[in-house]
Amino acid sequence: MTNSTDARLRNEPLALDARDVVQRFGDVIALDRVSLGVAAGKSIALVGESGSGKSTLLRCFNRLVEPASGTISVGGTHVRDRPIVTLRRMLGYVPQDGGLMPHWRILRNVALVPTLLGMPNASEVARETLELVGLPAANFGARFPHELSGGQRQRAALARALAARPGVVLMDEPFGALDAITRSDLQTAFDALRRDLSFTMLMVTHDIAEAARLADELVVMRAGRIEQRGTIDELASHPATPYVATLLERALAASAPLRGLA
Repeated sequence: MTNSTDARLRNEPLALDARDVVQRFGDVIALDRVSLGVAAGKSIALVGESGSGKSTLLRCFNRLVEPASGTISVGGTHVRDRPIVTLRRMLGYVPQDGGLMPHWRILRNVALVPTLLGMPNASEVARETLELVGLPAANFGARFPHELSGGQRQRAALARALAARPGVVLMDEPFGALDAITRSDLQTAFDALRRDLSFTMLMVTHDIAEAARLADELVVMRAGRIEQRGTIDELASHPATPYVATLLERALAASAPLRGLA
């Protein structure tokens, strides 16, 4: 098993760094001495079954989860050395449900973090970011979240996470609740945005194909530990454990019928 920061990252600046992190929920060990480093500008996908610890690990970086032990750093600074509000404003975050304020119009939602950071052009930045995600403010800025489709709400949530141009974006199953066509469209849009804006990404997903499409590397988690880390080709050709082999086999089998129709 691989349960330490990848040796290839030791000489690279780390945007995100978790070391020997332990977290329990009652008698359940959610994270079992997990270590993970993410170099600046890289995109990493945490994959695995429900209960593997992937969402718990991601939420340690914005302190939605406070681990029992270990260290969590963002940009080389321990997360507890920053006020929690400051930390969260410097990180983009997209939860599965989008997390938009239901009683705020879309433009105000997207302008939230730029406004809190005191940016004098917060509304202009929000409008520009809505354009980037395919929701022109002239058409969508005055709407409320419930007036948008599921895909449009997730585009707005992406815009809100990216409006202040954070160096790091955390994404927790951001496209999981969408239909296949909408999910594919959003994946394409997001991949282009990530490359244009050059931010670091840590994403949680159950979808191996999505992880392979959007991430430089996959981190396979199981029962609170990291089983293996690598590119999709590395995992498929040289699985470190039987679990990784089975996970990849099932993912490839699930996608084979779709490939046959292409």
